[in-house]
Amino acid sequence: MTMAAIHPTSPKRLSASATANAAFRRQLHKVYGWYTGGFIVFIIGLALLEQVGLPRNWIGFIFLLATVALYAAIGIMSRTTDAGEYYVAGRRVPAMYNGMATGADWMSAASFIGMAGTLYLTGYNGLAFIMGWTGGYCLVALFLAPYLRKFGQFTIPDFLGARYGGNLARFIGIFAAILCSFTYVVAQIYGVGLITSRLSGLAFEIGIFVGLGGILVCSFLGGMRAVTWTQVAQYIILIIAYMVPVVWLSVKQTDVPIPQLVYGAQMEKVSAREKELQQDPKELEVIEIFKQRAAAADAKLKDVPAAMASDQAAAQLAVARLRTENAPLHEIQAAEKAVASLPPNEADAKELYTKEKAAAEARAKPLGGMPAHGQIYAGDPRGDAKAQAAFDDSRRNFLALVFCLMVGTAALPHILMRYYTTPSVKEARESVTWSLFFIFLLYFTAPALAVLVKYEVFTMVVGTPFDQLPTWVSQWAKVDPSLLSVTDVNKDGILQLGELKIGGDIVVLATPEIGGLPYVISGMVAAGGLAAALSTADGLLLTIANALSHDLYYKMIDPNAPTSRRVMISKILLLVVALCAAYVAAQKPADILFLVSAAFSFAASAFFPVLVLGIFWKRASAAGAVLGMVTGLGVTIYYMVHNQPWLRTVFDVTSPPELWFGIQPISAGVFGVPVGFAVTVIVSLLTPPPRREVQDFVEHVRYPNLRPVGLR
Repeated sequence: MTMAAIHPTSPKRLSASATANAAFRRQLHKVYGWYTGGFIVFIIGLALLEQVGLPRNWIGFIFLLATVALYAAIGIMSRTTDAGEYYVAGRRVPAMYNGMATGADWMSAASFIGMAGTLYLTGYNGLAFIMGWTGGYCLVALFLAPYLRKFGQFTIPDFLGARYGGNLARFIGIFAAILCSFTYVVAQIYGVGLITSRLSGLAFEIGIFVGLGGILVCSFLGGMRAVTWTQVAQYIILIIAYMVPVVWLSVKQTDVPIPQLVYGAQMEKVSAREKELQQDPKELEVIEIFKQRAAAADAKLKDVPAAMASDQAAAQLAVARLRTENAPLHEIQAAEKAVASLPPNEADAKELYTKEKAAAEARAKPLGGMPAHGQIYAGDPRGDAKAQAAFDDSRRNFLALVFCLMVGTAALPHILMRYYTTPSVKEARESVTWSLFFIFLLYFTAPALAVLVKYEVFTMVVGTPFDQLPTWVSQWAKVDPSLLSVTDVNKDGILQLGELKIGGDIVVLATPEIGGLPYVISGMVAAGGLAAALSTADGLLLTIANALSHDLYYKMIDPNAPTSRRVMISKILLLVVALCAAYVAAQKPADILFLVSAAFSFAASAFFPVLVLGIFWKRASAAGAVLGMVTGLGVTIYYMVHNQPWLRTVFDVTSPPELWFGIQPISAGVFGVPVGFAVTVIVSLLTPPPRREVQDFVEHVRYPNLRPVGLR
């Protein structure tokens, strides 16, 4: 292992390079300026066509085909077989554009669609995601991005192999990178299928592979080079799509076009309305009905065979009554279908009754089971012992989640890879600032969007007769009852909040219709969600393929492989991984959202300690890093497997769950990270230090005045 020589660069060469970089930037400004203008004209054109009668399904198809074709075209124009271009985009992406690409890489479908929905449903608690994710970029700027760029490697496992020596640290890094990235990419491809099917009307499984085509053309042909310029284009689409509806909703409610400024005033109105709804007699009546349903389900669980017989007799009696009364055929068929759908055995019946009880208990609470929007934590610090315990438990979990998301964000391989693409260390640091700015635009808007939509629902929907509900309510109820459903529980003909069941994903997707905007804006929002899912999937797939081709094959199996073979193997692996992820996503696996969130704990515990210590502590040794990664990741996985319901089922864990300090398994990294730090430090102090050459190089990397260098 040697340190690359640091040679002075002549002023003449620096001047020529600066001139070329300035010309490259001007060209980028021109290209993306025209692109943004063209996208706006495209939206206006579709809006005019909608006014003259263009069908909605045609608008969806046009959005889908136009955006996927655009991304594919960028991929084709950016195709390359050069290793430097394929892996790190030639290290010539300007800071601002790398910030946009990073923003798109980060803005997954969960961020674009799910963030505002989480805030709508959970209020203050949802801010843990915003605080954690944005705070993570502060850690990236301070501790990681510029220093990793100075080391000069292609990937995070590459850095681990170079810094700690040997292939063991690199191999564990490869495993952890794939573990983090694969679960994440499955969720993105799932989102691609969902949005594609809604835009086009295609079946979900077909929608997955249509969207996957756009992903593969970009990353398969041009690697990081194509992915970077595609992600810049995707960021422009997603930020316009996100901002237009919420700005319009802000104008509609307050006449102010800056939603972030009216957020506080509208939240006060929402809080006042919440107090009214909590005391409304009709709402209390609905709550009592759900309590009765929960009690009935609980009674069934106490004698499952008797409950099954009773349900069977009641269902058959309903069919006989309808036939006797010569009821319409569709009513008789519905009753017969209800008989056929009854659980066939006790195990299925018990599962059904348990779900019915849980669903009724969740809605047998004020505000449809949602906490008050401004309520900081559950429980009450001034209440009885139970309320105080609930408050302390809620606060601990909030802080633990913020910690895991911050540290996990700072250690996600597909995000850190982006900072290898800048021309210099200085631009790597500037790129993080731009990343924060472009992410801030969306994250600072999401809380306002959630409050504006909640105000609209609480004032314009709740309390409205069922036959006078806004059209968007009935339309979304038909599209997917799991996203939105309304039922007249107390039979008074008026919609109460407790009778409205709304899913988080609908909040962003339905905002244009809630605001009364034309359908073309709804199509644009769906296209924005598609851009978010595709951009993140691009980066994740490339991370996995590069870890396998560059770090495993080239660095560990065949160091003499020519560049063309390395790039070709990366492309083949990219295709294989993408198809595997698409297959898993098509199965609609359970708890995928938990696994995606858990990826942050995996990344935090596996990478953050060894990256930070590897940069700032020259004494960190290979043995310390290896054992630190293994124990940190092992503790995190152990805690999740033993406490998360779905993972307990997968791994057939029979021992009772045991939460440490009441921390939920989604935040398991709060235990893995300190263990990783402690083991790395202790083992490094007990084992021989790295070679003097490595220690000297680590010292050099931390000085900002040196040129970027590479560790070989």
